[in-house]
Amino acid sequence: MQSWPATAVPALPRAAAPAPLRVHDSSSGELRDVVPAGPTARLYVCGITPYDATHLGHAATYLAFDTLTRQWLDRGLEVEYVQNVTDIDDPLLERALRDGEDWVAVAERETALFRQDMTALRVLPPQHYVGAVEAMDEIAELVVRLLEAGAAYRVEDDVYFSVAAAPHFGTVSGYDAATMLALSAERGGDPQRAGKKDPLDPLLWLAARPGEPSWPSPLGRGRPGWHVECAAMALNRLGEAFDVQGGGSDLVFPHHEMSAAHAEAGTGSWPFARAYVHAGMVGLDGEKMSKSRGNLVFVSRLREAGVEPGALRLALLSGHYRADREWFPRTLGEGEQRLAAWRSAVARPSGPSGQSLLAELRAALSADLDTPAALAAVDRWAATDGDDASAAGLVRDAVDALLGVAL
Repeated sequence: MQSWPATAVPALPRAAAPAPLRVHDSSSGELRDVVPAGPTARLYVCGITPYDATHLGHAATYLAFDTLTRQWLDRGLEVEYVQNVTDIDDPLLERALRDGEDWVAVAERETALFRQDMTALRVLPPQHYVGAVEAMDEIAELVVRLLEAGAAYRVEDDVYFSVAAAPHFGTVSGYDAATMLALSAERGGDPQRAGKKDPLDPLLWLAARPGEPSWPSPLGRGRPGWHVECAAMALNRLGEAFDVQGGGSDLVFPHHEMSAAHAEAGTGSWPFARAYVHAGMVGLDGEKMSKSRGNLVFVSRLREAGVEPGALRLALLSGHYRADREWFPRTLGEGEQRLAAWRSAVARPSGPSGQSLLAELRAALSADLDTPAALAAVDRWAATDGDDASAAGLVRDAVDALLGVAL
């Protein structure tokens, strides 16, 4: 699947002794250094199911991991980044049926729109942008491996994973059984299905159903469950124990828990990822944005209304990536005002020390990607006079490289 074009990232003066890059790891509940063992950082971020792209919750999540990527690049690392597209799943089929459209056309349109929005927001693209449909063979191969290892079983013609086969099951989320059951029912699971060994056992392969798309495989015609898709794609492109598994906080369970269990049971290696990093949810006027509430705010519609993507990016970065936050009309207004103030400041013939600001930005972003602190540092710089004639150029490059905003 085609990714989107990358924007150039300015090279900054190298820090003599960069601070460790630390992020919050959901599996331990603690800040953890994400320092790759070698010259390449490996990142997997769960992508969209393309039926309602791109709302502000999506945008906030991918900006969080774009910020992480930019911190690695600033340290001179290469980044191997994989992102999937769940271009076959029940919500997509339901949307297509509701609107009287072909599901393939819906998926292609929404994925193209997502790519356009990511390009406008200057989000650095993944090296591997992979749809479930194109990865069908490798996903089925992992399911076969799990069956052969005794970690999966059939219920009629469908294949389920046995959570009992994963010794570390539960360590990603840390949730108790009651919470897991509730979230499984709420987020696409089928805990009440008869014939399962454990109500939490997730679907690996759905046998062909009349009127639904299916693909040939050694398992028979069908299509994959959601969680095994990401496990297969990550293992085949990043290997075992990659650096960061990322996504929204609503993916902690069941998606990231189950994906890790599939991968670990299939390889015998633990952990699947060294850190699990999750972005908070974005609410609108006091309520969570969701399809069911009909209160989604879309990036494309804001762009069509004339909103500058840089201002939207600043508005979203004004909240900490891990925090659940509210979106109000004033949030965007504040982003627009901030962008205008920064641009005015870098147009001055001189300003405060650019080197000092660069150090502040690096310190803030090293500490769990603290974008609110980083933005506040630039605000202070912009509101202060100085005599550094080289400051404007360095500040432009620093804001571009570290925050992804072109001044």
